[in-house]
Amino acid sequence: MSDYFAHPSAVIDDHCKIGAGSKIWHFSHIMSHSEIGQNCNIGQNVVISPKVIIGNGVKIQNNVSVYTGVICEDDVFIGPSAVFTNVINPRSAINRQNEFKSTLIQKGASIGANATIICGNTIGQYAMIGAGTVVTKSVPDFALVVGNPSKQIGWVSAYGNRLHFDEQGKAECPETGEHYLLQNQQVIKTL
Repeated sequence: MSDYFAHPSAVIDDHCKIGAGSKIWHFSHIMSHSEIGQNCNIGQNVVISPKVIIGNGVKIQNNVSVYTGVICEDDVFIGPSAVFTNVINPRSAINRQNEFKSTLIQKGASIGANATIICGNTIGQYAMIGAGTVVTKSVPDFALVVGNPSKQIGWVSAYGNRLHFDEQGKAECPETGEHYLLQNQQVIKTL
């Protein structure tokens, strides 16, 4: 008996690692040599391609395609119908598997519904990608980005609340009271 749950309609190929407490729902396909951490929730009709690495506590909503080259760190949220790419210039008649580019989604980042993440980029820690956004370049930690192509419009806390910085570059999360500092277009959480 496994220490994770997989719906009977899910397909899990050989040589996958799936952590304790994770749940894999209807019609999802976990392909060979992929890794899913503990306490993850993989929604309905999700494809996890070979060699994808998913950290602990990751939530992937329905109809998401996570292609080879993607690494999701712990506590990442991926909204419904989000898509990742892994080749910059795909062609049906040309095999470019040796040209796959990596995409890193760092701890605590959230990707909104129907977002597209172009390969070769990093989504920073606790960044927030708005619904429908097309990410064409790397995103800093705590950044809020929207649009096509993506444009940064602000900053968010680790809890996903909009941060408003004063003249000294200080802000407080309205939900937790945690403090943040903005210096040289980088946000750090302070004590």
